[in-house]
Amino acid sequence: MPALRLLGRKWLAASDDLVFPSIFELLFRFVWLVLIALVVEVLYPVTWQCQTEGWTGGAFVRLYLCGNLALQASLMLLLSALAQQSAKGTITDTDARKLVSPLLLLKVFLVLPEVALNVMGTMWMYCDVIECDVTDKFSSIVVQSIVLFNWVQLALTIFGLFMVFDPLGSVNYDEMLDTPNQARHHRKVTGLWSRRFRWAFCWLKRDEHGKEAFQQVAALLSALFRSTDLVPSDVVAGCVLLRVRQKRETREMRRIQMLNDEEPIYTTDVNKVFSETPPWMNLDHALHYLRLSIAAYGWPYVLYRHCFTGFCKLARHLTCCCCRPKNTIVSDDNCCLCHFAGVKYMSKLSADDIIFASFNNSVFELPFCVIVDHERESIVVAIRGSISLSDIFTDFTAGSERFEADGLPEGTAAHKGMSMGAAKMLRRLNPVLDRAFQQFPHYDLVLTGHSLGAGVAVLVGIKLRPRYPHLKVFAFSTPAGLISREAARYTESFVLTVGVGDDLVMRLSVHSIENLRTKVIQTIHATKLPKYRIMLNGFGYALFGVPARDLESTWRRPEDLEANHSDDSTDALLSQGVSTVSAEAALVSRNVFTRRFSTARLFTPGRILHIVRRKRMGIEKKVRIQEPTYEMRWACAEDFMELQVMPRMLLDHLPENVHRTIETIVKEKHHYRVTAVV
Repeated sequence: MPALRLLGRKWLAASDDLVFPSIFELLFRFVWLVLIALVVEVLYPVTWQCQTEGWTGGAFVRLYLCGNLALQASLMLLLSALAQQSAKGTITDTDARKLVSPLLLLKVFLVLPEVALNVMGTMWMYCDVIECDVTDKFSSIVVQSIVLFNWVQLALTIFGLFMVFDPLGSVNYDEMLDTPNQARHHRKVTGLWSRRFRWAFCWLKRDEHGKEAFQQVAALLSALFRSTDLVPSDVVAGCVLLRVRQKRETREMRRIQMLNDEEPIYTTDVNKVFSETPPWMNLDHALHYLRLSIAAYGWPYVLYRHCFTGFCKLARHLTCCCCRPKNTIVSDDNCCLCHFAGVKYMSKLSADDIIFASFNNSVFELPFCVIVDHERESIVVAIRGSISLSDIFTDFTAGSERFEADGLPEGTAAHKGMSMGAAKMLRRLNPVLDRAFQQFPHYDLVLTGHSLGAGVAVLVGIKLRPRYPHLKVFAFSTPAGLISREAARYTESFVLTVGVGDDLVMRLSVHSIENLRTKVIQTIHATKLPKYRIMLNGFGYALFGVPARDLESTWRRPEDLEANHSDDSTDALLSQGVSTVSAEAALVSRNVFTRRFSTARLFTPGRILHIVRRKRMGIEKKVRIQEPTYEMRWACAEDFMELQVMPRMLLDHLPENVHRTIETIVKEKHHYRVTAVV
């Protein structure tokens, strides 16, 4: 940071990104140098005895061997200097690395003699052009291997240049400070991303919804790093630093709580947590409906959970293509009804209990099942979460649009992709529900889903509630940026949202990603470590956690991190001055309506139960005391507005981990109840 300038344009790499590539190539070329030196020692005297002398014989071979030896030695010296220069200074201290660009330019020019020498080696070893045979088998294998690996290395170099090539690299960053230029650049980047999507995902179904999704996601990606000079490695380093920063902030919060003698906000007492909730809002129901929402994932989830035995588990639920009835309740499944088989296996239900199943999956259209739950006298609509590229585009169509339904506050906004998904689902769902309630008029309606399915379930529930006033929604790991705040409060009476631990998706919204972008820039400017050290530390953190000494030693001035910079107030974001906030950070923070992709802030719906693993303290670590594994509390939507860089932020979102968590709590609750009775 900033991006590297070379050959008159900007690249998607920085001057401090060359430490590890240079060291790796240096080791590789050292092996080449040793092998070539051995070959020269053996073959150089022999070249004087070739059949012909001159440029088709011994002189040609001597030029190739000596030229290769000299070139490898020169490249090793150049790579050593490049690694040493690239390791200097912090991420933002580009003056310390001012020699990187000329050194890299010299290395680029040395590709020409390297290609020429490799062509000579190819002519000698693989063509019958040079009349100088090599009788030594070891030397022949070494030269052939070096020629082959040289071509591979050159191909990898071209691929690397392609990966770091910025199509808009000719744009001067300083020119983007002007608002008209900034808007024009944003349109160019949006168009570039849109073309990339159309090319990369050309096999996806082409319709007006797919084109709109491509355009929306392209605009989002363009807006996230608008007017910043970050490269991908800066973002990775920033996330590592944010992990350290957030752990430091957590430690300070715990210290303040201990000094103030505050009561813990989480509890292991399940009865206390649910003492003031309606009867339907309990973990036994949540576990039951979570199992049905997981069943909606179909056969891919069965194979994911049972890699080696999954097919055997599905086999007895499959339908032979020849025996498949013409009129079926299943829509858009394959000939053997594999998705339907997965639903039956995971839900433990018979085919008679599933009155409709749609597995059509495209942009803004999700698979879902309608199930008759006789045990709890309810009609259950289970909506599948994200497992396909079409679902990902639905997720990332993250702008807000007006969402209207009876009972909602005026001016309500919702996640655009999920809102469109709910509208498409309702067109197929309403006739099915009409038939179901004609057959079971006294049953209640329950909607459930995980992740994307949870978000769509909430929006469908809001639309259906005027017709079914006793409707309930069980949502698991619901995305944060779903609906306006007042509408989220409205859903608290009929939506139970369950989140586990550090779930990334529970905190994922356009707003939180933009706050993360600003925090990354600010944190990068606050560190005193070079990027290669940050990357090495990040590898160590992943294996062993963040040591206490790094919480303070990572920063120039640790006290500068105390302020909360995620607030929308421009004054708050710019209050720390130029010492820790660069021109980039000031630019993205100057005007909230300019830097925000969506002006409407969206929240997590429903009454939110947050479950975390209980930390074992004191004697519990040494003695095996049987205590509850998890603790929980009722959270508010504002608690999930900031992304946390945590080790389990992806694992805590997986449906099997959510299921295991709730199942453990339910089992422990029943165990302690039995123990108390005894």
